[in-house]
Amino acid sequence: MSRETAVLPLLCVLASLLSQYVGAASAKALFPQVGVEGVTALRVAISAAILMALWRPWRQCPPRTAWRDLILYGAMLGLMNLSIYRAMARIPIGVAIAIEVTGPLTVALLGSRRWRDVLWVALAAAGLLMLLPLGGQQALDPVGVAHAAAAAGCWALYIVFGKRVSALPGAQAAAWGMLVASVLIVPLGVAHAGAALLSPTVWWTGLTVAVMSSALPYSLEMLALRRLPSSVFGLLVSASPAVAALVGFVMLGEQLTLLQSLAVACVVAASAGSAWCASASRSGA
Repeated sequence: MSRETAVLPLLCVLASLLSQYVGAASAKALFPQVGVEGVTALRVAISAAILMALWRPWRQCPPRTAWRDLILYGAMLGLMNLSIYRAMARIPIGVAIAIEVTGPLTVALLGSRRWRDVLWVALAAAGLLMLLPLGGQQALDPVGVAHAAAAAGCWALYIVFGKRVSALPGAQAAAWGMLVASVLIVPLGVAHAGAALLSPTVWWTGLTVAVMSSALPYSLEMLALRRLPSSVFGLLVSASPAVAALVGFVMLGEQLTLLQSLAVACVVAASAGSAWCASASRSGA
């Protein structure tokens, strides 16, 4: 692989992370106008429309046996989006993402029997302990922390049910799952925001959020995965909380305390270490 060929997928992953969290920051800026529920409804509804138009999954409907898992997969997707936005409304984006990524990290570590993975569990746990709202002038909002933890749980279940429907051809699972998520979340958004959702400005911002947070990152990640080993991809994606914190600082002026920054670093290190060890284990197998 030439240097130019190797650099392109790395740039794709970086662009994917930046796009995702620029979309999250844009969503947070929209919260005062339509609320968390309204923004989440716009994101999943527009994303569902884009995915359905791109993949047209109705041409080959899933078998009946797959629908239960598809519905659960879509429900976890919708609740994950709602929970993380509720967390971001109360705590910095970087902190919210650091807590959320412990969901997939837990799934990965539970499936491992390597003793050294205890180190990554301990490191992630140490980071989470630093983020607990234990009082003090700069303590995090406990409700925001709880919502981020709920998003982590939803992400873990999303992976479990996503694995079960991953055998569906093409991007059927993603399209149907996002449609289920929109059926679940859109009524909440309409009930909460009402006519404010009809504002052209809100719709344009919602379209930006949907494209930046879902459509564009997904496309960039698929491009990167074709050219990068999954282990390298996992190492790069482990930087998500750090990228989210940087975007939150630049776009929203969110400044983390030294302790919060150290906590984010612990979670990033735990995710990167887990991905690295998984890669080393596969290479030695």
